[in-house]
Order: sequence, then structure tokens, then C-alpha cells
Amino acid sequence: MFMEGFTGKMKFNLLLKQVAFLMNVPYISFIMKKLILICLIFPWLPGRAQQKVSSDSIREKMQWFADAKLGIFIHWGIYSVNGIDESWSFYNKKISYPGYMKQLNGFTASRYNPEAWAALIKESGARYAVITNKHHDGVALWPTKQNHFNVADNTPAKRDLLKPFYAALDKLDIKRGAYFSLIDWSHPDYPGFLKDSNRYKIADDPARWERFRHFFQAQINEINLAYKPDLWWFDGDWEHSAEEWQAAKVRASILKINPAAIINGRLQGYGDYETPEQNFPVSRPKFNWWELCMTTNNNWGYHPDDTNYKTPFEVISIFADVVSNGGNLLLDIGPREDGSIPAEQVHILKELGKWNRKHAEAVFGSLPGLPPGHFYGPSTLSKDSTVLYLFLPNRSAGNIMIKGLSNEIRDVEVVGASQHLKPKIVGKISWSPVPGLVFIDIPEKLKDQYMTVLKVKLDGKLKLYRGHGGLN
Repeated sequence: MFMEGFTGKMKFNLLLKQVAFLMNVPYISFIMKKLILICLIFPWLPGRAQQKVSSDSIREKMQWFADAKLGIFIHWGIYSVNGIDESWSFYNKKISYPGYMKQLNGFTASRYNPEAWAALIKESGARYAVITNKHHDGVALWPTKQNHFNVADNTPAKRDLLKPFYAALDKLDIKRGAYFSLIDWSHPDYPGFLKDSNRYKIADDPARWERFRHFFQAQINEINLAYKPDLWWFDGDWEHSAEEWQAAKVRASILKINPAAIINGRLQGYGDYETPEQNFPVSRPKFNWWELCMTTNNNWGYHPDDTNYKTPFEVISIFADVVSNGGNLLLDIGPREDGSIPAEQVHILKELGKWNRKHAEAVFGSLPGLPPGHFYGPSTLSKDSTVLYLFLPNRSAGNIMIKGLSNEIRDVEVVGASQHLKPKIVGKISWSPVPGLVFIDIPEKLKDQYMTVLKVKLDGKLKLYRGHGGLN
């Protein structure tokens, strides 16, 4: 009874402490041993690096992705009819499965304008776009030949929704991205169905699982042949191991048709980059390439009850932090069932685009900036590392400071304003190798509406002092 108000996590931690006490083992030592054991037993747990893919083997094809910085994610499907959670609403029993699937009858795409979508994506500054080809509910946005739910055969939309969108992206030189759910809670041969019930266990009916594997791999092949995505965004890999998914085979089949295709990090170790979701990582992910996927409000698909939209300032601040840490931002929108995009999301993308056009040189094609401790804000570097870009958080004005910069500064300019500023060096001792502090005064009138960016030209490649002061 004393644990009645405790969360599951609190109960679990308390249990671990009790076990550690009974075993006469220090709690921290006990936890570390358990974590090591878990990693050995479950090597496919989310968060582990893409350990099956050598970064050197994919470096060339990853260059456009590294330079792109911004992609737009589109969650569109029958869940937009009622404006409820995509797939998870029936899985978590917020709505019955038959009730969820009745939305097929209301999905019209009557105002769908793929050219307008592509134009908005282009205006945002995004270099690639990822659309849900099929979510966990199993409803495909293309006329699949696998005798399964799709909008062409089972909804009033009655057409392929992917083909015109990808064609519109091509015209504007935006890379094609395909979201594909490995799991399919609607398919009779898939084990999982609802959060508290499964259809069967693979060990009990391996032939049934083999039928499902043939099905989902055939759908991947359809997409690959028909639309040739530049980027594959898999999801749902957590429900099975790499061996059960045949992840190596899936990767090989994609690359056989399109060797330059990029695959995200949700293929049980066979992806090309990491994909943290919603929450910004405190430290940069260890794999060479990474992408933060994030919603514009709190939900992926259309949710008219969710008005908690991020402001353009918040989105730009997050974006600058991502780029500063060498990552990409995949920013999500959720169109209505008719294909129209909520005004709030249009506004966010347009304002982001306005800021991107002004500050493009500091963002696109840049390198990660200064390590922590040198400047209190995001930063990037030019490809040759001779130009440092400083992003001033919270619409800063007045003095900003750079520490440990060994280079001489040739020029300081406010990006997009053609205004040059004079830096002031403080505390430099002639006989010491320790550089002085750099102060730059930012006039109030030069502040950007959302985030000001300074362009600092150096006398050569960036050189930083990382010592402890004094004589060393």
C-alpha cells in the first residue's frame, strides 16, 4: 500500500535498491553491472550506433545529407479524418480498431495540391522532404499490389498520392524521402495488434512470419522501383531483431536498385545515421550523421485539438542548436484529410524560410561550430574552417564574448545586414600564449527579428586554445 502513489519507474528503482541491499552490493555498482548485462543480452536496443555500417563506406553519398541541414516531415493518412493519433490511437485502445478504420471512408484528398506543398517546403529552406508512405496502421498512400489497404482502392481519394508529390519535389530540386513502417498492425500475418494482445508468436508459427516478411519486403521493393527515394525513413524496428526483420537483406535490396540511397537509423544497426526524436540530445550523437525529428506542435499528424504550436523563434532556436552540433532538423507538419495544411504550420515554415534566406551561408553546407565553453550560443564554421558564424540567442544585443580564439580576426559582419563591427581584445598578455577574450558590441538596431548571426573572418583555419590559463 505504501507504493500506491509511486510511478512504475519509481517502483522499479526502489526494487533495484532493495535487491542491491540484500546482495550487499553498492547501488551504483549494481546498476552499472545490470546495464552492461542488458546491453550484452539485447544488442539491438534503440540508441546503439549504426554498428553494422562503416562510416567510411558511406561518406561520399552522405555529403548531400550533411549539407542539407533541414528536411520537412509529412504525416498524412486516414488518422487525419478524425484528427487522432496516427495508428497508436487504436493500438493504445483510445478508439476501437473498426472505429479507426472507418476513417478510410472520409479520406478524400480533395484539396491536395502537391505543387503547393513542394513550393512551401522549398520556401522553408528545406533540401529534402519525407512523407509517410505507410504508417503502422498499414494504409499505403500508393496503390500497392500486395492486396492490402491503400488510399487508391479503399478511400474516396482513389489515386496514387505519392507520384505527383515526388514529381513536384523533383521540379524544385528537393530530395525524395519515404517513411515506411516495418510493423503493420493491420496485416493478418503480423504478430502485433493491440497493446495488450498479439495474434501469435513467431516461434509458434514461423511460416506465418515468413509470409509477412515477404509482404513488407515486396512493398519496399514497389516503392523503390516506382519512386526511387533518395532517403528511406524506417520506423517500428524495435518490435523485432535485425535477424527477424532480415535487416541486412532489406538494406542490400534497396541499395541494389539505388546505391546512393540513404537509410535512417531505425533498421536495427543497418542504417546510415542516428534519429533522436522530439527531445534535443544534450550531447551530440556519436555517429557521424544525425537528424532530430520534431513536431511543430505536440503531435505528428493533424490534431485540431492540439494548439500548442512552437513559435518561429523557438523553431529557429532549436534549428540553430541542431546545426551547431552537426545535425539536421526534420520538422514535421500534419495536413488535414483533404490535403490542406493548417495555417499555423504554414506560418512556421514561411518564417523559418525567411530567416534561412537571410542567413543561408551560416547554415547550409556548414560544419559544426565551437566546442562548449568558447561561446555562449550556437555556432558553425565554413567548409574551409576560416569563417566562424555566431548565432546570438534570445535576440541578444550589447556585448558578446568569445574565449580561447587563437586566430586573429580579419573582419566581423552582421549576416544579412552588410554592417561591419569592430572586435575588442581584452586580457591578452604579450608574453603568454593564452589568447585574450574577444568582445563584440552588437547595436540594438542590427538585431534580427528571431536570431542575429555574426560572420567572423579569421586569418586562417580555426585555432582554439584549450588550456587552463597561466603560462600554458
